[in-house]
Amino acid sequence: MLAAITVLVILIVVHELGHFSAARLQGIHVKRFSIGFGPVLARYKGRETEYTLCLIPLGGFVGFPDDDPESEISIDDPNLLRNRPITDRAIVISAGVIANLVFAYFLLVGQTATMGIQDLQPGLMVPQIDNNSAAMDAGIKEGDIILSIDQYPLKEFPEATTLFVEKVKNSINKPLNLTIKRKEEILDLTVIPELTEEGKGKIGVGLLPNVQLSRAKNLVEIFVYSSKTYLNAFTLTIKGFWQLIRHFQENIEQVAGPVKIVEYGASIAQNNLGNLFQFGALISINLAVINILPLPALDGGQLIFLLIEGFLGKPLPNKFQEGVMQTGLVLLLGLGIFVIIRDTVNLTIVQEFVKQFGM
Repeated sequence: MLAAITVLVILIVVHELGHFSAARLQGIHVKRFSIGFGPVLARYKGRETEYTLCLIPLGGFVGFPDDDPESEISIDDPNLLRNRPITDRAIVISAGVIANLVFAYFLLVGQTATMGIQDLQPGLMVPQIDNNSAAMDAGIKEGDIILSIDQYPLKEFPEATTLFVEKVKNSINKPLNLTIKRKEEILDLTVIPELTEEGKGKIGVGLLPNVQLSRAKNLVEIFVYSSKTYLNAFTLTIKGFWQLIRHFQENIEQVAGPVKIVEYGASIAQNNLGNLFQFGALISINLAVINILPLPALDGGQLIFLLIEGFLGKPLPNKFQEGVMQTGLVLLLGLGIFVIIRDTVNLTIVQEFVKQFGM
Protein backbone atom coordinates (compact mmCIF):
# COMPACT_ATOMS: atom_id res chain seq x y z
CA MET A 1 0.00 0.00 0.00
CA LEU A 2 2.79 2.42 0.91
CA ALA A 3 4.62 1.57 -2.31
CA ALA A 4 1.52 2.32 -4.40
CA ILE A 5 0.87 5.61 -2.56
CA THR A 6 4.52 6.59 -3.06
CA VAL A 7 4.24 5.96 -6.81
CA LEU A 8 1.10 8.10 -7.00
CA VAL A 9 2.72 10.96 -5.06
CA ILE A 10 5.84 10.82 -7.27
CA LEU A 11 3.69 11.13 -10.39
CA ILE A 12 1.91 14.18 -8.93
CA VAL A 13 5.28 15.75 -8.05
CA VAL A 14 6.53 15.11 -11.59
CA HIS A 15 3.46 16.78 -13.08
CA GLU A 16 3.74 19.87 -10.90
CA LEU A 17 7.51 20.03 -11.41
CA GLY A 18 6.80 20.21 -15.14
CA HIS A 19 4.71 23.38 -14.66
CA PHE A 20 7.17 24.81 -12.12
CA SER A 21 10.31 24.17 -14.18
CA ALA A 22 8.76 25.54 -17.40
CA ALA A 23 7.88 28.74 -15.56
CA ARG A 24 11.18 29.24 -13.75
CA LEU A 25 13.29 28.47 -16.81
CA GLN A 26 11.47 31.28 -18.60
CA GLY A 27 11.93 33.66 -15.68
CA ILE A 28 8.21 33.68 -14.81
CA HIS A 29 7.34 34.47 -11.18
CA VAL A 30 6.09 31.49 -9.13
CA LYS A 31 4.56 32.16 -5.72
CA ARG A 32 3.94 28.64 -4.42
CA PHE A 33 4.77 25.02 -5.16
CA SER A 34 2.50 22.68 -3.18
CA ILE A 35 2.14 18.92 -3.02
CA GLY A 36 -1.10 17.70 -1.48
CA PHE A 37 -4.06 19.49 0.07
CA GLY A 38 -5.31 20.22 3.57
CA PRO A 39 -3.19 21.05 6.64
CA VAL A 40 0.44 21.93 5.90
CA LEU A 41 2.93 19.37 7.24
CA ALA A 42 6.11 21.13 6.13
CA ARG A 43 6.89 24.55 4.69
CA TYR A 44 10.01 26.14 3.24
CA LYS A 45 10.18 29.78 2.15
CA GLY A 46 12.60 30.33 -0.70
CA ARG A 47 13.79 33.63 -2.13
CA GLU A 48 10.65 33.95 -4.22
CA THR A 49 8.67 30.71 -3.94
CA GLU A 50 7.09 29.00 -0.94
CA TYR A 51 7.28 25.19 -0.97
CA THR A 52 4.69 23.22 1.02
CA LEU A 53 3.87 19.58 1.73
CA CYS A 54 0.27 18.98 2.84
CA LEU A 55 -1.52 16.15 4.61
CA ILE A 56 -3.62 14.73 1.76
CA PRO A 57 -1.26 13.68 -1.09
CA LEU A 58 -3.96 13.45 -3.76
CA GLY A 59 -2.92 16.39 -5.87
CA GLY A 60 -0.85 19.53 -5.98
CA PHE A 61 -0.57 22.90 -7.64
CA VAL A 62 1.80 25.63 -8.74
CA GLY A 63 0.58 29.07 -7.65
CA PHE A 64 1.37 32.28 -9.51
CA PRO A 65 1.22 35.82 -8.02
CA ASP A 66 -0.82 37.18 -10.95
CA ASP A 67 -4.12 37.34 -9.07
CA ASP A 68 -2.77 37.87 -5.57
CA PRO A 69 -3.99 41.28 -4.34
CA GLU A 70 -1.27 41.28 -1.64
CA SER A 71 1.56 40.63 -4.09
CA GLU A 72 4.29 43.24 -4.14
CA ILE A 73 4.97 42.57 -7.82
CA SER A 74 3.67 45.25 -10.18
CA ILE A 75 0.72 44.20 -12.35
CA ASP A 76 2.72 45.39 -15.37
CA ASP A 77 5.72 43.19 -14.57
CA PRO A 78 6.64 41.39 -17.82
CA ASN A 79 7.53 38.25 -15.84
CA LEU A 80 4.00 37.69 -14.57
CA LEU A 81 2.49 34.69 -16.31
CA ARG A 82 -0.49 36.62 -17.66
CA ASN A 83 1.79 39.24 -19.25
CA ARG A 84 3.77 36.67 -21.22
CA PRO A 85 3.10 35.82 -24.89
CA ILE A 86 0.64 33.01 -25.62
CA THR A 87 3.48 30.65 -26.55
CA ASP A 88 5.22 31.07 -23.18
CA ARG A 89 1.98 30.47 -21.29
CA ALA A 90 1.14 27.43 -23.43
CA ILE A 91 4.54 25.93 -22.59
CA VAL A 92 3.93 26.37 -18.85
CA ILE A 93 0.41 24.93 -19.01
CA SER A 94 1.34 21.91 -21.15
CA ALA A 95 4.63 21.17 -19.33
CA GLY A 96 2.92 19.03 -16.69
CA VAL A 97 1.45 16.74 -19.33
CA ILE A 98 4.78 16.53 -21.16
CA ALA A 99 6.59 15.73 -17.91
CA ASN A 100 4.22 12.83 -17.17
CA LEU A 101 4.61 11.42 -20.68
CA VAL A 102 8.42 11.63 -20.59
CA PHE A 103 8.56 10.19 -17.06
CA ALA A 104 6.34 7.27 -18.13
CA TYR A 105 8.80 6.36 -20.87
CA PHE A 106 11.78 6.33 -18.52
CA LEU A 107 9.84 4.25 -16.00
CA LEU A 108 9.43 1.62 -18.72
CA VAL A 109 13.14 1.92 -19.53
CA GLY A 110 13.85 1.35 -15.84
CA GLN A 111 11.59 -1.70 -15.75
CA THR A 112 13.21 -3.20 -18.86
CA ALA A 113 16.71 -2.57 -17.49
CA THR A 114 15.98 -4.13 -14.09
CA MET A 115 13.28 -6.72 -14.80
CA GLY A 116 14.08 -7.65 -18.39
CA ILE A 117 12.08 -7.89 -21.61
CA GLN A 118 8.50 -9.07 -21.24
CA ASP A 119 7.72 -11.85 -23.69
CA LEU A 120 3.94 -12.13 -24.08
CA GLN A 121 2.57 -15.59 -23.41
CA PRO A 122 -0.92 -17.04 -24.03
CA GLY A 123 -3.42 -16.29 -21.27
CA LEU A 124 -4.18 -13.52 -18.81
CA MET A 125 -2.88 -12.91 -15.30
CA VAL A 126 -5.26 -11.97 -12.48
CA PRO A 127 -3.66 -9.28 -10.26
CA GLN A 128 -6.79 -8.42 -8.27
CA ILE A 129 -10.16 -9.89 -7.32
CA ASP A 130 -13.10 -7.84 -6.06
CA ASN A 131 -14.50 -8.77 -2.69
CA ASN A 132 -17.75 -10.81 -2.70
CA SER A 133 -17.49 -11.23 -6.48
CA ALA A 134 -18.33 -14.14 -8.75
CA ALA A 135 -14.61 -14.74 -9.27
CA MET A 136 -14.02 -15.05 -5.53
CA ASP A 137 -16.95 -17.45 -5.19
CA ALA A 138 -15.49 -19.54 -8.03
CA GLY A 139 -12.17 -19.92 -6.22
CA ILE A 140 -10.04 -17.73 -8.49
CA LYS A 141 -7.03 -16.28 -6.66
CA GLU A 142 -4.68 -13.38 -7.26
CA GLY A 143 -1.73 -14.45 -9.40
CA ASP A 144 -3.70 -17.08 -11.32
CA ILE A 145 -3.14 -17.38 -15.08
CA ILE A 146 -6.34 -17.89 -17.08
CA LEU A 147 -5.49 -20.14 -20.03
CA SER A 148 -8.94 -20.69 -21.56
CA ILE A 149 -12.58 -19.71 -21.17
CA ASP A 150 -15.45 -22.01 -22.13
CA GLN A 151 -13.06 -24.27 -24.10
CA TYR A 152 -11.66 -21.28 -26.08
CA PRO A 153 -7.86 -21.04 -25.59
CA LEU A 154 -6.73 -17.50 -24.83
CA LYS A 155 -4.02 -16.10 -27.10
CA GLU A 156 -1.65 -13.28 -26.16
CA PHE A 157 -2.68 -9.83 -24.91
CA PRO A 158 -4.63 -7.82 -26.11
CA GLU A 159 -6.60 -10.39 -28.18
CA ALA A 160 -7.00 -12.52 -25.07
CA THR A 161 -8.55 -9.62 -23.13
CA THR A 162 -11.06 -8.88 -25.91
CA LEU A 163 -12.22 -12.50 -26.08
CA PHE A 164 -12.42 -12.91 -22.31
CA VAL A 165 -14.36 -9.68 -21.70
CA GLU A 166 -16.85 -10.40 -24.49
CA LYS A 167 -17.47 -13.92 -23.19
CA VAL A 168 -18.11 -12.67 -19.66
CA LYS A 169 -20.35 -9.77 -20.75
CA ASN A 170 -22.57 -12.07 -22.82
CA SER A 171 -22.86 -14.89 -20.26
CA ILE A 172 -25.04 -13.42 -17.52
CA ASN A 173 -25.93 -16.10 -14.93
CA LYS A 174 -24.48 -18.76 -17.25
CA PRO A 175 -21.60 -20.97 -16.06
CA LEU A 176 -18.27 -20.46 -17.80
CA ASN A 177 -15.54 -23.08 -17.58
CA LEU A 178 -12.07 -21.66 -16.93
CA THR A 179 -8.72 -23.41 -17.19
CA ILE A 180 -6.41 -21.87 -14.59
CA LYS A 181 -2.67 -22.20 -14.06
CA ARG A 182 -1.75 -21.68 -10.40
CA LYS A 183 2.02 -21.94 -10.03
CA GLU A 184 2.71 -25.39 -11.48
CA GLU A 185 -0.85 -26.69 -11.08
CA ILE A 186 -3.58 -26.71 -13.76
CA LEU A 187 -7.13 -26.30 -12.43
CA ASP A 188 -10.62 -26.31 -13.95
CA LEU A 189 -12.99 -23.81 -12.33
CA THR A 190 -16.54 -22.68 -13.07
CA VAL A 191 -17.55 -19.04 -12.73
CA ILE A 192 -21.03 -17.54 -13.17
CA PRO A 193 -21.00 -13.88 -14.32
CA GLU A 194 -23.30 -11.60 -12.35
CA LEU A 195 -25.69 -9.06 -13.84
CA THR A 196 -24.55 -5.43 -13.64
CA GLU A 197 -26.71 -2.31 -13.72
CA GLU A 198 -25.78 -1.91 -17.39
CA GLY A 199 -27.23 -5.33 -18.19
CA LYS A 200 -23.89 -7.05 -18.80
CA GLY A 201 -22.02 -9.88 -17.16
CA LYS A 202 -19.20 -9.29 -14.67
CA ILE A 203 -17.04 -11.59 -12.53
CA GLY A 204 -14.95 -8.95 -10.70
CA VAL A 205 -11.32 -9.48 -11.68
CA GLY A 206 -8.49 -7.32 -12.94
CA LEU A 207 -6.61 -8.56 -15.98
CA LEU A 208 -2.97 -8.17 -17.00
CA PRO A 209 -0.93 -9.70 -19.82
CA ASN A 210 0.75 -13.03 -19.09
CA VAL A 211 4.44 -12.35 -19.57
CA GLN A 212 7.72 -14.22 -19.33
CA LEU A 213 10.83 -12.18 -18.55
CA SER A 214 14.19 -12.39 -20.34
CA ARG A 215 17.27 -10.21 -19.91
CA ALA A 216 17.97 -7.45 -22.46
CA LYS A 217 21.28 -7.92 -24.33
CA ASN A 218 22.32 -4.27 -24.52
CA LEU A 219 21.17 -0.64 -24.12
CA VAL A 220 19.84 -0.45 -27.68
CA GLU A 221 17.52 -3.39 -27.03
CA ILE A 222 16.37 -1.80 -23.77
CA PHE A 223 15.41 1.49 -25.43
CA VAL A 224 13.87 -0.14 -28.51
CA TYR A 225 11.73 -2.51 -26.45
CA SER A 226 10.73 0.30 -24.03
CA SER A 227 9.66 2.46 -26.98
CA LYS A 228 7.42 -0.29 -28.35
CA THR A 229 5.91 -0.89 -24.90
CA TYR A 230 5.37 2.84 -24.40
CA LEU A 231 3.66 3.27 -27.77
CA ASN A 232 1.39 0.30 -27.06
CA ALA A 233 0.47 1.63 -23.59
CA PHE A 234 -0.22 5.11 -24.96
CA THR A 235 -2.38 3.75 -27.80
CA LEU A 236 -4.41 1.53 -25.45
CA THR A 237 -4.92 4.48 -23.06
CA ILE A 238 -6.27 6.70 -25.85
CA LYS A 239 -8.57 3.90 -27.04
CA GLY A 240 -9.77 3.37 -23.49
CA PHE A 241 -10.63 7.04 -23.00
CA TRP A 242 -12.40 7.14 -26.36
CA GLN A 243 -14.53 4.14 -25.38
CA LEU A 244 -15.27 5.78 -22.02
CA ILE A 245 -16.43 8.99 -23.70
CA ARG A 246 -18.52 7.16 -26.31
CA HIS A 247 -20.18 4.86 -23.78
CA PHE A 248 -19.87 6.86 -20.56
CA GLN A 249 -22.99 5.51 -18.82
CA GLU A 250 -22.02 1.92 -19.56
CA ASN A 251 -18.42 2.36 -18.40
CA ILE A 252 -18.83 4.76 -15.46
CA GLU A 253 -18.15 1.93 -13.00
CA GLN A 254 -14.70 1.47 -14.56
CA VAL A 255 -13.68 5.04 -13.65
CA ALA A 256 -11.17 4.68 -10.82
CA GLY A 257 -10.17 7.30 -8.29
CA PRO A 258 -7.08 7.53 -6.07
CA VAL A 259 -8.39 4.92 -3.61
CA LYS A 260 -8.96 2.27 -6.29
CA ILE A 261 -5.66 3.12 -7.99
CA VAL A 262 -3.77 2.66 -4.72
CA GLU A 263 -5.58 -0.63 -4.02
CA TYR A 264 -4.75 -1.89 -7.50
CA GLY A 265 -1.14 -0.77 -7.20
CA ALA A 266 -0.82 -2.45 -3.79
CA SER A 267 -2.08 -5.70 -5.30
CA ILE A 268 0.48 -5.45 -8.12
CA ALA A 269 3.30 -4.71 -5.66
CA GLN A 270 2.27 -7.70 -3.57
CA ASN A 271 2.58 -10.02 -6.57
CA ASN A 272 5.73 -8.44 -8.03
CA LEU A 273 7.32 -5.24 -6.76
CA GLY A 274 9.06 -4.71 -10.10
CA ASN A 275 5.69 -4.32 -11.83
CA LEU A 276 5.30 -0.99 -10.03
CA PHE A 277 7.44 0.48 -12.83
CA GLN A 278 4.77 -0.46 -15.38
CA PHE A 279 1.97 0.52 -13.01
CA GLY A 280 3.56 3.94 -12.56
CA ALA A 281 4.04 4.35 -16.32
CA LEU A 282 0.39 3.53 -17.06
CA ILE A 283 -0.91 5.90 -14.37
CA SER A 284 1.47 8.63 -15.56
CA ILE A 285 0.18 8.30 -19.13
CA ASN A 286 -3.40 8.36 -17.84
CA LEU A 287 -2.70 11.52 -15.80
CA ALA A 288 -1.28 13.17 -18.90
CA VAL A 289 -4.28 12.24 -21.05
CA ILE A 290 -6.79 13.32 -18.37
CA ASN A 291 -5.10 16.69 -17.92
CA ILE A 292 -4.96 17.45 -21.64
CA LEU A 293 -8.71 16.89 -22.06
CA PRO A 294 -10.43 20.19 -23.05
CA LEU A 295 -12.36 20.44 -19.79
CA PRO A 296 -12.56 23.43 -17.43
CA ALA A 297 -10.09 23.39 -14.51
CA LEU A 298 -7.77 21.03 -16.41
CA ASP A 299 -4.67 21.95 -18.41
CA GLY A 300 -6.55 21.22 -21.63
CA GLY A 301 -9.28 23.69 -20.69
CA GLN A 302 -6.71 26.44 -20.13
CA LEU A 303 -5.11 25.67 -23.49
CA ILE A 304 -8.52 26.09 -25.14
CA PHE A 305 -8.75 29.59 -23.65
CA LEU A 306 -5.29 30.37 -25.06
CA LEU A 307 -6.36 29.06 -28.46
CA ILE A 308 -9.43 31.32 -28.41
CA GLU A 309 -7.25 34.25 -27.35
CA GLY A 310 -4.90 33.63 -30.24
CA PHE A 311 -7.83 33.44 -32.67
CA LEU A 312 -9.57 36.59 -31.37
CA GLY A 313 -6.41 38.57 -30.76
CA LYS A 314 -7.40 39.23 -27.14
CA PRO A 315 -8.26 37.15 -24.08
CA LEU A 316 -11.81 36.41 -22.99
CA PRO A 317 -13.00 38.46 -19.97
CA ASN A 318 -11.36 37.32 -16.73
CA LYS A 319 -14.72 36.97 -14.95
CA PHE A 320 -15.97 34.64 -17.68
CA GLN A 321 -12.82 32.50 -17.56
CA GLU A 322 -12.91 32.34 -13.75
CA GLY A 323 -16.61 31.40 -13.80
CA VAL A 324 -16.04 28.57 -16.27
CA MET A 325 -13.00 27.30 -14.38
CA GLN A 326 -14.75 27.41 -11.00
CA THR A 327 -17.80 25.60 -12.37
CA GLY A 328 -15.60 22.96 -13.92
CA LEU A 329 -13.63 22.59 -10.69
CA VAL A 330 -16.81 22.08 -8.65
CA LEU A 331 -18.03 19.40 -11.10
CA LEU A 332 -14.67 17.62 -11.12
CA LEU A 333 -14.45 17.74 -7.31
CA GLY A 334 -17.99 16.38 -7.08
CA LEU A 335 -17.14 13.50 -9.39
CA GLY A 336 -13.89 12.92 -7.50
CA ILE A 337 -15.62 12.79 -4.11
CA PHE A 338 -18.25 10.40 -5.49
CA VAL A 339 -15.58 8.06 -6.93
CA ILE A 340 -13.50 8.18 -3.72
CA ILE A 341 -16.51 7.32 -1.53
CA ARG A 342 -17.62 4.54 -3.90
CA ASP A 343 -14.13 3.00 -4.07
CA THR A 344 -13.66 3.29 -0.30
CA VAL A 345 -16.96 1.53 0.40
CA ASN A 346 -15.94 -1.26 -1.99
CA LEU A 347 -12.53 -1.81 -0.39
CA THR A 348 -12.08 -5.36 0.88
CA ILE A 349 -11.17 -4.18 4.39
CA VAL A 350 -14.33 -2.02 4.56
CA GLN A 351 -16.54 -4.83 3.27
CA GLU A 352 -15.08 -7.22 5.85
CA PHE A 353 -15.68 -4.64 8.62
CA VAL A 354 -19.31 -4.18 7.55
CA LYS A 355 -19.82 -7.95 7.35
CA GLN A 356 -18.22 -8.56 10.76
CA PHE A 357 -20.23 -5.94 12.61
CA GLY A 358 -23.44 -6.41 10.67
CA MET A 359 -23.63 -2.84 9.42
